[in-house]
Amino acid sequence: MKPLPLVLVALLTFATAVRADEPPKPAPAVKVATFDVDATPPLGSAMAYDPVKRIDELTLRCRGVVIAGAGKPIVLCAVDWIGIANEGHDLFREKLARAAGTTPDRVAVHTLHQHDAPGCDLTAERLIRDLGLKNFGRFESGFHREVMQRAAKAITGALASAQPVTHYGWGAAAVKEVASNRRILGPDGKVRAVRYTATKDPVLRAEPEGVIDPEVSVLSFWNGDRPIAVLSYYACHPQSYYRTGVPSPDFPGIARFIRGQAVPEALHVHFNGAGGNIGAGKYNDGDKENRMVLAQRLADGMKRALAETKKHPLTEKDVGWETVPVKLPVAPHLKEEDLIKDLKAEPARGYVSKADQLAWVVRRKAGHAIDITCLRVGESRVLHMPGELFVEYQLAAKKMRPDLRVAMAAYGDYGPAYIGTTRAYAEGGYETSERASNVAPEVEPVLMDAMKRLLEAKK
Repeated sequence: MKPLPLVLVALLTFATAVRADEPPKPAPAVKVATFDVDATPPLGSAMAYDPVKRIDELTLRCRGVVIAGAGKPIVLCAVDWIGIANEGHDLFREKLARAAGTTPDRVAVHTLHQHDAPGCDLTAERLIRDLGLKNFGRFESGFHREVMQRAAKAITGALASAQPVTHYGWGAAAVKEVASNRRILGPDGKVRAVRYTATKDPVLRAEPEGVIDPEVSVLSFWNGDRPIAVLSYYACHPQSYYRTGVPSPDFPGIARFIRGQAVPEALHVHFNGAGGNIGAGKYNDGDKENRMVLAQRLADGMKRALAETKKHPLTEKDVGWETVPVKLPVAPHLKEEDLIKDLKAEPARGYVSKADQLAWVVRRKAGHAIDITCLRVGESRVLHMPGELFVEYQLAAKKMRPDLRVAMAAYGDYGPAYIGTTRAYAEGGYETSERASNVAPEVEPVLMDAMKRLLEAKK
């Protein structure tokens, strides 16, 4: 072999020296820690409607992520419960904040709203106790507090092994034959029928899908080519069937499980969007076989959304968090004195009960505001909203910023219960009735203004 020319040797030596002198690339500042704990109530304990008589193969989960390295940590948490309200929501956020080393206003706690699952409202529990009533039922909070503690402990442990994030990803895909609008209007513009999640009437099932958001949106965090966490958002009531006495994550939880088995290196966290007036009733006649059918359809949408994901480099400057506190107007039919009288006469039953309503009234009387928050990750935004929000809010948020990728998690603080649009209260129907909604029709401009302020932040 001939020796290399002296000029080429000199050039190679210079290039090697330059590479050796280059400073190493800084490690990613943003890190993500994941946590996942069991949130299944024990045998004999109260769920939203029935006591637990058996534990199934799939447990209820409380899981989420902690985003660190961009100011104070941000915590996103999704729980397989029907709702977490008032002081229960406060305490959950406080415990997770303390564990993550952040403040409660940077913590979002949401439920998926499954019905064979517990509900938590510490304000209602306190009021029942203060009134001297003996039947706490589903408001007894020992188990709820235990799950909060488990989640906090899991966060503390997870932070020690938080993974660096080099990229974030965003993808969306249509979910086929799952969601449909529950409210069927008559020729007079009033609700003539409600197409609940399991609808046996073939005539109601034959009605059009109505106003929905067909897309599942997926926000993901990556370390190089390895996904760390996959967060999905889809607006639909999660029931296929319930009142079984068996805790169940229902079809969204099964879809989440399917995707977790397909991409096991990442934690899959699912959030229910603004699904207050959305259910699977068009595609579900109550046949129990439909639970897996709906789960597979949602999982297919999640799969396609991840496959369509476009990844972007992520730095600490790409991550932000904004908060707008709002005071929602109380429904005019809710009177504290009447609710106390009714509660003393008859134990709280169902969802939403007199105890839930009284807790909300007392809460608002004390001046409590609900935090509406927005996560910024690059060109994506995720709004965190309270109650059983109508899908029109989610569609409006996307329309406000068509230049961004916008998703929504509802079912945050469950105190307001159903939250319709101003027009919906005039249309009638279950969702905006006195037994379902704790807020007044004037709620719409309050929430729309908060959403706009959050989405316009740092425009």
